[in-house]
Amino acid sequence: MRKQYRSEIVREESLADGPMEQFGRWFQQAADAHVFEPNAMVVATATPDGRPSSRTVLLKRFDERGFVFFTNYGSRKGVELAANPFVSLLFPWHPIARQVVVTGTASRIGRDETAAYFRSRPHGSQLGAWASEQSRVIGSREELDRRYAELAERYPEGEQVPVPPEWGGVRVVPDAVEFWNGHENRLHDRLRYVLDGEKWRIERLCP
Repeated sequence: MRKQYRSEIVREESLADGPMEQFGRWFQQAADAHVFEPNAMVVATATPDGRPSSRTVLLKRFDERGFVFFTNYGSRKGVELAANPFVSLLFPWHPIARQVVVTGTASRIGRDETAAYFRSRPHGSQLGAWASEQSRVIGSREELDRRYAELAERYPEGEQVPVPPEWGGVRVVPDAVEFWNGHENRLHDRLRYVLDGEKWRIERLCP
């Protein structure tokens, strides 16, 4: 189970000045290559005493301020981020032999921004955010389905669903972003942006 990567070498001079612009370039290329859900990312968090956990979450927006995803703040990741804001994101774009690894600090976004996104979600997803107490133990699938059915009766299609108080956005502000590009003989390109004061420094890592 070994694949020989044959992509072109990535040179430092070809990179954007900042990581968010470079991420935008690679994200668009992943989308153009029809990578399945290129916005899927592995979010790794840890407890204050260093016990890690990870899960796949969908990136919903990114700009110069950072990367944004949405979650139940009472979920495992929400609780861990509240106690320990250091986080890592991994975008595994295997079909094009690329990945992006982000490290940074997470914080909650404003409620107005959360509400605007929540109202853009499909009606069923809005109900699902209320029905699921994310990461909590539940007795059965039937119990979850019953909660959803009760909510669907209370808030039928076309009626505005309120934003759950414990649900919202998280913005990850990066301090380092690594762009990994697979190459022959495992001599991969690893180019990392590191925040040095207010400027980004680019360094090449051995594979």
